Amino acid sequence: MKLIIQIPCHNEEATLPVTLRDLPKEIEGIDEIKTLVINDGSTDSTVEVAKKEGVGHILDLPVRSGLAEAFRRGIERSLELGADIIVNTDGDNQYRGADITKLVKPILDKKAEIVIGCRDILNIKHFSLTKKILQKVGSYVVRRLSDTDIPDTTSGFRAYSRDAALRLNVFSTYTYTLETIIQAGRKEIPINYIGISTNQKLRESRLIKSIPSYVLRSTTTLLRIYLMYEPLRSFFKIGLIPISFSIILIIRFLISHYTRMHGGHVQSLIIASVGIIIGILIMMIGLLGDIMSANRKLNEEILYRLKKDSFDKTESN
Repeated sequence: MKLIIQIPCHNEEATLPVTLRDLPKEIEGIDEIKTLVINDGSTDSTVEVAKKEGVGHILDLPVRSGLAEAFRRGIERSLELGADIIVNTDGDNQYRGADITKLVKPILDKKAEIVIGCRDILNIKHFSLTKKILQKVGSYVVRRLSDTDIPDTTSGFRAYSRDAALRLNVFSTYTYTLETIIQAGRKEIPINYIGISTNQKLRESRLIKSIPSYVLRSTTTLLRIYLMYEPLRSFFKIGLIPISFSIILIIRFLISHYTRMHGGHVQSLIIASVGIIIGILIMMIGLLGDIMSANRKLNEEILYRLKKDSFDKTESN
């Protein structure tokens, strides 16, 4: 059983040594532990530090691609290297290396394919009240959209089995954390979580540059992924809005028509007709999206088989 701990990094020369030295050297049930550093276009000495600390594998991205792309590329490289389990952690030493043992245990015990390390958000001292509220609200929304029970959906400390890693496809250019949980829920990949501790903050978050920007980009990601997996339900609900409004206008027209000698409110009937047409068109978009979604599921299954064959051949070579 081979475990690869991947660490996406951008200018982490100061914190990476602490993170690497904290990683476990052996875990019961794991035969081999390797570390993969994904250098996301660092302009400092991150790569040199990783080599000095004895990191076995370094994936060097010459241009900064963002956290989601670095994560995706890291997963691909880990699969190429023959990982049976992949653990993702941050290079800023936010998460405790000792918790990796707990993180991989449900996968070793065949109780889950994905395990999320969930922080005690309310008791993290360096999180502002606003950030705590946003984390809680955001996690609630993701739980509803994904049909999972993960309390900390933005945690980057997580473990994937080889099969789960092969089935996930990251489309977001911002963050993979929300997207992969929604995909796991929609694809019915067994997912679980464990409670973890966090270390003292060594630097400011680079993902959350401003609260409004983070909320906007996260919301956009959630909507896009949800619409991708639930187009019919989503557009049906949206289409009901103009149709419901139109029904109210029709009732208003009928009441006015039969209670006034000269009739009235013909404008309401015209607007209602337009509203019903718009609502039906929106629902038709959802129907087309549902057909495309069925086709996408077939394509994802084909992609899964192709990746599995490709990475298995790479490992055997």
